[in-house]
Amino acid sequence: MISALMAVIQKELLLLWRDKAGLLVLFVMPAVLVVVITLVQENALKSIGESDTRILLIDNDGGDLGSRIGEALEKADGVMVTRTIGDQVPSRGKALKAVSRGEFQLCLVIPEHLTETVRARARQSARESIGEKSVSPPEGDRPTLGLYFDPTVLGGFRSAVRNMLALMVFQMETGEKMAALSEVLPESMSQAAGFLPEMPPTDLKLNWQGDAIMGIDSEDALAGPRQPLPTSVQQNVPAWSLFGIFFIVLPMAGAFIHERINGTRLRLQTMPVSYLTLVVGRIIAYTGVCLMQCVLIGCIGKWLLPLWGTPPLALGGSSPALITITFSAILAATGYGILLGTVVNSFEQAAMFGPISIVIAAAVGGVMVPVYAMPRLMQAMSVVSPLAWGLNGALDVFVRGADLREVLPEAGLLLAFFFGCLVFARVWQRHKN
Repeated sequence: MISALMAVIQKELLLLWRDKAGLLVLFVMPAVLVVVITLVQENALKSIGESDTRILLIDNDGGDLGSRIGEALEKADGVMVTRTIGDQVPSRGKALKAVSRGEFQLCLVIPEHLTETVRARARQSARESIGEKSVSPPEGDRPTLGLYFDPTVLGGFRSAVRNMLALMVFQMETGEKMAALSEVLPESMSQAAGFLPEMPPTDLKLNWQGDAIMGIDSEDALAGPRQPLPTSVQQNVPAWSLFGIFFIVLPMAGAFIHERINGTRLRLQTMPVSYLTLVVGRIIAYTGVCLMQCVLIGCIGKWLLPLWGTPPLALGGSSPALITITFSAILAATGYGILLGTVVNSFEQAAMFGPISIVIAAAVGGVMVPVYAMPRLMQAMSVVSPLAWGLNGALDVFVRGADLREVLPEAGLLLAFFFGCLVFARVWQRHKN
């Protein structure tokens, strides 16, 4: 059994070594893509889609300002506001966990007593504007809107959201200050009615630019210290590694077709070697090749790209989690290669269907454009892409600092895809035989 398995592995590696074009596709293409795309996106990678931004809103104020903020967000173009998770209003901790898992791009938390505190500070600012210097400051700190992002959301997208909220807060501040001034000014004028002719106009000091009464606190939706934004290297190295891994289907399908054409398949079937041995040997051989791909691209991200000014590739989570998601993705790719090689009948069919299906799965899965920047229909389609499962698991490790338990769902989907491909390929082969 062991000798037969080793012979199958040696045969597969020998066939791949003779396929120079296949080696170029497996190693040179993903390496070039990683370098080119990363350098192009460095300092320019941002969200450019027309899709809705999913915002989870928690209104702890329950007052007028909290309602106005929610209404303004709901009226904004390109924003989809959600107030519940599973028909329940979530707590702050549950909401941040949902955001950190990527279910929402961000969460906006409106603090308690926002309306009362803001209006008290607006009245204080109005009284100081007309010269009343003995006003005691309102109790408590300045109210702050909590803005929590999914760690994978990129910098340009964050800046756009912060600017939108900052403009909204400024408009509300101005309105509250003017309303407070309209209340305070008549009182002050009635008290100084006898001295009104002598009041110089410069006593009314509306210097409110540096006197903000409401703020915005922006951070990642993860417990502990603030996590860094995903760099272009962290985004592209796992994405294009997966892209290169799945291109293993081309040499695998070519090996199947070559065996059928030259009669090797028939000779193998006459030998005392089980179908399982042939499949396992082929999987082991190509798994080793895919591991070499991952090591090569990882080294490029770690040492070569920094020479051109990019940040080095940094692992944010645990190594066991990264190993698990990597092996699961490799098995999914080899399973798809076995299925494709079993189903297609010619090199032309393999060369046409294999790359097209992989490119479509990569585009839908967020390899080329982040999923949250896609239209809503494409976001719904991404859940069926194996490359999306692998990329989500890799980003969980590199950016969200996930451990082994947190990547098991994505790894389970990839392994289910792997076994499904093997079962379908076996059924198809028996039907053909």
